[in-house]
Amino acid sequence: MADGISSFWGPVTSSHEWCEKNYVYSSYVAEFYNTISNIPCILLALIGLVSSLLQRFEKRFSILHLSNMALGIGSVMYHATLQHVQQQSDETPMVWEMLLYIYILYSPDWHYRSTMPTFLFLYGISFAVLHSVIRFDIGFKFHYVMLCLLCIPRMYKYYIHTQDTSAKSLAKLYFATLFLGSLCWLGDRFCCTHISTWPINPQGHALWHVFMGFNSYFANTFLMFCRAQQRDWSPKVVCFMGILPYVRIQKPKTQ
Repeated sequence: MADGISSFWGPVTSSHEWCEKNYVYSSYVAEFYNTISNIPCILLALIGLVSSLLQRFEKRFSILHLSNMALGIGSVMYHATLQHVQQQSDETPMVWEMLLYIYILYSPDWHYRSTMPTFLFLYGISFAVLHSVIRFDIGFKFHYVMLCLLCIPRMYKYYIHTQDTSAKSLAKLYFATLFLGSLCWLGDRFCCTHISTWPINPQGHALWHVFMGFNSYFANTFLMFCRAQQRDWSPKVVCFMGILPYVRIQKPKTQ
């Protein structure tokens, strides 16, 4: 904690703190950089949501973008307070988001349409209830990594069956941001003692937030392209102001 600045939120009750000094800039914000670094995630999710609604994509994508926004907001609450309840508002949406990805990735080949969403919904609710009672720490991390690993092979399958070079670039950006973000997370988590001696803290966990905000956006956009291809909506990846890619579709008049 910085000298001369007291904590508005009281003692830390979260199961983990990150490699950033607490309450350096404000008594209301425990980890300043880890808090503001969620802004890209929230903004990109909002852009994706607007694009999904305007083009009338399936509701699953609107829910996915909303889950990204909820995750970003939950992370803000967690890092600003370092309280146990707010930590759950970060970690539970992380699991819900991965369950949504699993549904979107696997549902096109699932023959029993009602069973998968029902199972995933009950799984998500059960996890939220258990997580509110039991303090998962290492177990949560392993659980989250397992959910991620379930998604990666399917993303790769979509990648190798996609011929559009712009869409394949989105998938490459997804894997690149996931790799770089993971390196930042690992460095911040396991090398904090060494990093704390550096003149400047690179804020690895904050960089993880930024990379994962873009990672979610690239993943969502790529999946929207793939789903539009499945529905014969003539998808095309275009760039807003020549920078930010999004999917433009043209539905048949019968739809």
